[in-house]
Amino acid sequence: MQAWQVHENGEPSEVMRLEEVERPTPGEGQVLLRVRAANVNFPDVLMVRGHYQVRPPLPFTPGVEICGETEDGRRVIANPALPYGGFAEYAVADAAALLPAPGALDDAEAAALHIGYQTGWFGLHRRAHLEAGETLLVHAAAGGVGSAAVQLGKAAGATVIGVVGGAEKAAVARELGCDVVIDRRSEDVVGAVKAATGGRGADVIYDPVGGEAYAQSAKAVAFEGRIVVVGFASGTIPNPALNHALVKNYSILGLHWGLYNTKNLKLVQHCHEQLTELTARGAIRPLVSERVPLGEAAAAVQRVGDGVTTGRIAVVPQNGAAV
Repeated sequence: MQAWQVHENGEPSEVMRLEEVERPTPGEGQVLLRVRAANVNFPDVLMVRGHYQVRPPLPFTPGVEICGETEDGRRVIANPALPYGGFAEYAVADAAALLPAPGALDDAEAAALHIGYQTGWFGLHRRAHLEAGETLLVHAAAGGVGSAAVQLGKAAGATVIGVVGGAEKAAVARELGCDVVIDRRSEDVVGAVKAATGGRGADVIYDPVGGEAYAQSAKAVAFEGRIVVVGFASGTIPNPALNHALVKNYSILGLHWGLYNTKNLKLVQHCHEQLTELTARGAIRPLVSERVPLGEAAAAVQRVGDGVTTGRIAVVPQNGAAV
């Protein structure tokens, strides 16, 4: 089969190689899946660069999120078991963690429903306890993670403010349903949030960016607000001033969604049921901005790493066309 291999860490466009390799052999408790679609996630970028908390042995195939097909023909959503990731014609995954692909979504959309939307659901509902009528601020609102949080926030009845970088991404954020869109390149983010909320600030802030975005969050959060720390796409890990959290009465909440797969798998399955119901009634639908063939996976991963994409890019192997 064909699979992208990483023999050394570095920039995706430089170190990812498409090679002919043997199909992976499932281990105990695992299943072989034909990859129907694999979505590019920022952790794929970090893993290729060698900067992620998970470091699979070299060589490995990246691709942490797929819609696959079992040997008996079921469409499922899975996180492949590394080093046999999803940017390949076949992958392996833990049988106990397979989730049914919603019938309302095509293969690329189904794959994209998993990590970003699970992270959004856990962040907004499990960690921040977002309530209808509250104001939610989402950084990188047009990206793969941010776009999911925007849709989930709207579905929960929140007023959603989206922060983006550039006019093109601002247009995407508006199409996603943001009530207010702030272009960080041309506007004062903190001032715009205060203006949109009558000086109160945002009740919940969803931050997959870190760096300057977190500094803005601390200034724009409301009394008894919650900042959900999801990741550091900016490359800069902030150092929160805890005295500031004390005097403003806000909470800083960490979220590593992957831990729930080992700490509380039933909750992951419950979340998937909630997400499936939301897709069935059209309340959410993953934004897949591009569908590319397997041969273009390295370029797609590089674009995500460069921060020039919106929504998700789906890699669709020729043996599993999106339906």
